[in-house]
Amino acid sequence: MYRRKPQVLLLVKQLEIRARRNPLMNLIQNVGQRQQLSNYHYTGNVGTYQNSPSVYQQNQIAGQYQFAKSLEQYQQNLDVVQIQPNLNNIQTSIVASQALTDIKPEEETAASKSIAALEELDNFVKEGKVKEAVEVLGLLERQCVPVDLPRILQLMQACGEVKALEHAKVVHEHIVRSLSPLKVSTYNRILRMYWECGSMRDAFDVFDSMRQRNLTSWDTMITWLAKNDFGEDAIDLFSRFKQAGLKPDGQMFIGVFFACSVLGDTIEGMLHFESMSKDFCIAPSMEHYVSMVDMLGSSGHLDEALEFIEKMPVDPSVDVWEKLMNLCRIHGDLELGDRCAELVEQLDPARLNEQSKAGLIPADSSDLPVEKEKGKLANKDLLSVRNSVHEYRAGDTSHPETDRIYAQIRGLKAHMREAGYVPDPRFVLHDIDQESKEEALLAHSERLALSHGLLTSPARATIRIIKNLRVCGDCHNALKIMSKIVGREFIIRDAKRFHHFKNGMCTCNDFW
Repeated sequence: MYRRKPQVLLLVKQLEIRARRNPLMNLIQNVGQRQQLSNYHYTGNVGTYQNSPSVYQQNQIAGQYQFAKSLEQYQQNLDVVQIQPNLNNIQTSIVASQALTDIKPEEETAASKSIAALEELDNFVKEGKVKEAVEVLGLLERQCVPVDLPRILQLMQACGEVKALEHAKVVHEHIVRSLSPLKVSTYNRILRMYWECGSMRDAFDVFDSMRQRNLTSWDTMITWLAKNDFGEDAIDLFSRFKQAGLKPDGQMFIGVFFACSVLGDTIEGMLHFESMSKDFCIAPSMEHYVSMVDMLGSSGHLDEALEFIEKMPVDPSVDVWEKLMNLCRIHGDLELGDRCAELVEQLDPARLNEQSKAGLIPADSSDLPVEKEKGKLANKDLLSVRNSVHEYRAGDTSHPETDRIYAQIRGLKAHMREAGYVPDPRFVLHDIDQESKEEALLAHSERLALSHGLLTSPARATIRIIKNLRVCGDCHNALKIMSKIVGREFIIRDAKRFHHFKNGMCTCNDFW
């Protein structure tokens, strides 16, 4: 009759083991009375077992039933205890999910707005709408939305292309606030942006504030000083570069030769050319030879340019002969120009067009209107006034202040004649009478833009104009005289270079 007792004990022990495995065992111990076992004696919900055989026999059937029922209830209680924590976790997860559901739409809305604003910024930059792009940039900064460096660099390039100086300054300030400390390469892009906007002062301020500079920094300053016709400043900066113990590369000498060309100082240019190999062990490339021919020929030293070519240690390329051909025709040496044309035709017949074969100066690609996807229109002048850009065409009468603009031009006409201005009708290609030609010259787009600038800009303020074609000779003379009459500085960027008109002079020295 005692054979089955070990089985009962085994079942009870198994139940205890299951209870111990439950993570809430401590809670079970505190809530209910724990079952206890002793030798041959157990008291609990499953019945009463003692050392007396008669008691066991009397309660055997009832005890088995109660044991089975109690065991089932105990297992159910264990299941409830084990499942309850999971239910709590589920409820907690549901509450958290509901909280996340409440926050997520707002976060998604803010993120979607930020993405939309960044896409809008990209679209404005692609379309060349710098003013709108800068406004979006300010909005993103106020909302603490970071704008990555590649986007900023694209916006800087757009500011330089449309010569938007005021917007360029805003972008520069944003970069300093948001992305400091800046790398040297970023500073170099800022330098280029200011130079493309024609602001030598801002470029020098950035250059002087740079703690570190590389060759590109110096080369950018030297090259763009020359492009803005500050050749002497470019040479002085190159001397400062060498005095600092730095070694130039071949690219930097291209800018130096261009600066010497602007100055018309061929002697100093030759000295720098000799120092390339002598002092810095730089072997001249074909690009250097082309630059030297350009420097000599631009100053009218065509024979010296030809002699330089004949003494080259390498065979001159078609670029060399084409450069000399164009310079000869500019300066009127038709015989030498025809000889160069024959050599160009032998080396690369595709280089010659009908104009070149006829002995005329071929149209440079920069002289032609260029249609780009960035919203640039041909035959237009752009005037920046109070952070707004105004567009003008020759003979344009669509501007709201057309009457005032033309009245301003005609009002200056008498003063210009007193200062020595004589209209040059050769720059009017239409077959009209003399008086009509003079009237047509007054309506050139750069003069319309300048007149509006004089009317709307503060006194003594610099006027900046962008022209996508080369300024004509008559307008160039007129702008020099007008700068002296009104006491203003005009900065005009045409298809070739920057022109800084001030006190009746232009930095290009009448060579453009």
